[in-house]
Amino acid sequence: MLDFNAKYEILSFSVGDTKAGTKMGKMQLKKVEDGSILNCVLWEEALNRLPDIALRTGNIIKIITGSYNEKYNNCLLNNFEVLDTASLGIDKNKQEECFSYILNAVNDFNNEKLKTFVLDILNKNKEKFLISPAAKHMHHNYIGGLIMHTKECVEIAKTILPILKKPLDKDEVVAAAILHDIGKIFEYEINLESGLIDYNEQFRKDWISHSQYGFFLCMQEGFLNIAKMIASHHGRSDWGAMIDLGEKDLEPFYYIIHHIDDLSAKFGATSTNDIKNEG
Repeated sequence: MLDFNAKYEILSFSVGDTKAGTKMGKMQLKKVEDGSILNCVLWEEALNRLPDIALRTGNIIKIITGSYNEKYNNCLLNNFEVLDTASLGIDKNKQEECFSYILNAVNDFNNEKLKTFVLDILNKNKEKFLISPAAKHMHHNYIGGLIMHTKECVEIAKTILPILKKPLDKDEVVAAAILHDIGKIFEYEINLESGLIDYNEQFRKDWISHSQYGFFLCMQEGFLNIAKMIASHHGRSDWGAMIDLGEKDLEPFYYIIHHIDDLSAKFGATSTNDIKNEG
């Protein structure tokens, strides 16, 4: 049920078209007090009344008018008050700091061919890499989210590799941690003024997913193990994995990027409030 006295955090927001040709917003809220989730719908009239900044992921809001729909288990949200406006993402200095960390990790590679390959991709796409989100809804969905997520994945990889009893190629694992989501710089578009994220429809026509893009880049250069780690990093085929980790007799290296990616997506700076809390 609705609590008009509660504070809610906007976890995600998106806009689509109804069958009648009007706009409809979908918003997921988290109650600050207990973490419970509230799914909301906003009709076009409400969307037109609210400024883009009010719809920003990470905002803390208070519901003013709305009604709960028992049948659809959601809230029809008419109006709300923004109590605390979220950041759009990480600033330029933090973006550059993350990029430098990733470059340094690549410069430590012993494999010179791999080093040249990864550095070339990063430097050619630096401008987009610095600002891209890592997702539309799920995690790191803010300006600079992708480079923050990538840095976290590299940090996790460098932390766990020395303690693994089944040795893996360090250069390959770190390269896969960097490139597993590289296609997202083309898959997503982010409004630098409002922070709203949408899909690049042309990319979605040309490629099945960002995983396919990263897989292709590595395969054509002969980095087969890295390509396979990228292909399996979503874990299951129904989650978008090209290689399902439920298959039998897969070599250990197939699993590593899935777990590294999952740790960052669940415990990293997944929202702008996490960035704020870092101070």
